[in-house]
Amino acid sequence: MSTLQPALNAASATNIPTPAARAVPAKTWIAVIGATLGAFMAVLNIQIVNASLADIQGAIGAGIDDGGWISTSYLIAEIVVIPLSGWLAQVFSIRIYLLTNAILFLALSAACALAQDLSQMIVLRAIQGFTGGVLIPMAFTLIIMLLPRGKQPVGLALFALSATFAPAIGPTIGGYLTENFGWQYIFYVNLVPGAIMVGMLWYALEAKPMKLSLLREGDWAGIITMAIGLSALQTVLEEGNKDDWFGSPFIVRLSIMAAVALTAFLIIELTVKKPLLNLRLLVRRNFGFGMLANFLLGIALYGSVFILPQYLSRIQGYNAEQIGMVLAWTGLPQLVLIPLVPRLMQRFDARIIIGIGFVLFAASNFMNIYMSNDYAADQLLWPNVVRAIGQALVMAPLSAVATSGIEAENAGSASGLFNMMRNLGGAVGIALLQTVLTKREQYHSNVLMQSVSVFEQATRTRLEQLTQYFINHGVLDHADAAHRAYVAIGRIVQKQAYVLAFSDTFYLLGMALIVALLAVLFLKKPGQTSAGGAH
Repeated sequence: MSTLQPALNAASATNIPTPAARAVPAKTWIAVIGATLGAFMAVLNIQIVNASLADIQGAIGAGIDDGGWISTSYLIAEIVVIPLSGWLAQVFSIRIYLLTNAILFLALSAACALAQDLSQMIVLRAIQGFTGGVLIPMAFTLIIMLLPRGKQPVGLALFALSATFAPAIGPTIGGYLTENFGWQYIFYVNLVPGAIMVGMLWYALEAKPMKLSLLREGDWAGIITMAIGLSALQTVLEEGNKDDWFGSPFIVRLSIMAAVALTAFLIIELTVKKPLLNLRLLVRRNFGFGMLANFLLGIALYGSVFILPQYLSRIQGYNAEQIGMVLAWTGLPQLVLIPLVPRLMQRFDARIIIGIGFVLFAASNFMNIYMSNDYAADQLLWPNVVRAIGQALVMAPLSAVATSGIEAENAGSASGLFNMMRNLGGAVGIALLQTVLTKREQYHSNVLMQSVSVFEQATRTRLEQLTQYFINHGVLDHADAAHRAYVAIGRIVQKQAYVLAFSDTFYLLGMALIVALLAVLFLKKPGQTSAGGAH
């Protein structure tokens, strides 16, 4: 990135292992902290809104199906802009690009709180996603470019707060604000920390001239095919289960569009002289396997944040605030542990820390595969704590090992690919879990109904008991009471089938993390050379 020549010089200076070279100016730390605060807010915003989606839908008159676009529009815009950010930062300069999007993100947060109907909310959320999506990879890029290797684990630990802590704590904050103040405050909550973020970036980022001439040299074919492909793919993943996947002509058309566009994108990126993203980074052993592990981490990270609230709401009847208090135990321990990870990385091989983290994260999911109807907050406490410890140990070391040896000029591509892959993993994970939950509920219902036959004496006895219960509680007609008894039995069976289906989803998440652990085994120990050295 020619616009960041001082950062390149700083990266090359890490070849000289002197105290002066290792020292990081306070202004640099302010820039890194401000950028990671922005990334934290952008990720937090997704989960806060998801936790309060039902309240927002009711307030603006949106149906359940249409209301899903409030989240989908944000996610589509975000996943498109993440890989674009490295190039756009070169065009407009990091200072102008980051500050402009940070300010727009805050303005759009306030605007979303004032939205009057669904169409307004969808448009505002899409634009907000386009601005918020910039904050995530730019924080990662600044850490790689501005910090010498010895200090990068500290920066990556800060970034881990946005990558793993923010999704975990989002439902807690969202539930509390919605239940106590109203859904508008899930957007207003961005304003104060956002103002601090803008102030830090304004002070710390060095002004550089824009290079608008780069627009003429842009990889426009790659940009267009990537935007079309990722938008179509994200929509397929978000809407597929609801629309019966390939039973829907809409999903079929979008799937074909995504396949064609992304295939064209790959061909373009591997053949043009100045590609938008340097895909050849994927053949580097640590970055390639790190990307795979990061994709699977995204499946488990966002998948567990999706499936736990679904379980607590559907099976236990918890409201948003109660769900948030349960999930708090997947977030709060990370706030204590993540700052300690850089010290662990100094004392132990980062690959061992990553492996332990994935083992614990997987174990936390396997602890939930034998759930019952009374499996609620108390039973989820220890799995959530174990999950929190595992997540805290994974993100910063995985980022450090995967990006080891990435040259400063490739930092934008590495950041875009790494963060896009985690978000894409989340989208794939949620889509997969929705489908598995639906199919396994149907499977378990069929199996259970075979045992709940009217030819079985236990079933007839239970039906008689329920019929008498309804008669004793005011149902005068015997036929009506018997019908209600049948319905009650059906609900009991369906609830049990859902409990078993939710158990299956946790098993799936655990297995995804075991595969991620296998990917970690192929990582090499990072070399001792500078960022531009061996890889």
